[in-house]
Amino acid sequence: MPDFKDLFQSADWKAEKHVPVIECSDTVKRGEFFKVTVTVGKEITHPNTTEHHIRWIEVYFHPEGEKFPYEIGRFEFNAHGESTQGPNTSSLFAHPEATLMFKTDKSGRIFSASYCNIHGLWQYSKELSVK
Repeated sequence: MPDFKDLFQSADWKAEKHVPVIECSDTVKRGEFFKVTVTVGKEITHPNTTEHHIRWIEVYFHPEGEKFPYEIGRFEFNAHGESTQGPNTSSLFAHPEATLMFKTDKSGRIFSASYCNIHGLWQYSKELSVK
């Protein structure tokens, strides 16, 4: 059996619809809140149907010099067209995108993870410089 870490997939987000792409400034000011947006299907739209959808996105920050990352947020997407009348009959569909804000005094790496109900776990990361 593989280790849990080996179950995470990654790819170039411009060619793969499952990657949770992180968008934020490369450099932020020390101690000031800044915005981070994570989107699955940034370049190639991910399906959002009852049968095939993104269930959740998680965002972590790992400051330089620290042993463990901090969980910044977890976002669940629970509307995928399900209805008591059958799959894809509801008019309500969620879009796998989340925006959050946080501040830090340390540079580090932002990590994102997402889960597709058919294609499993996906990851992406981005360096963050604090000035």
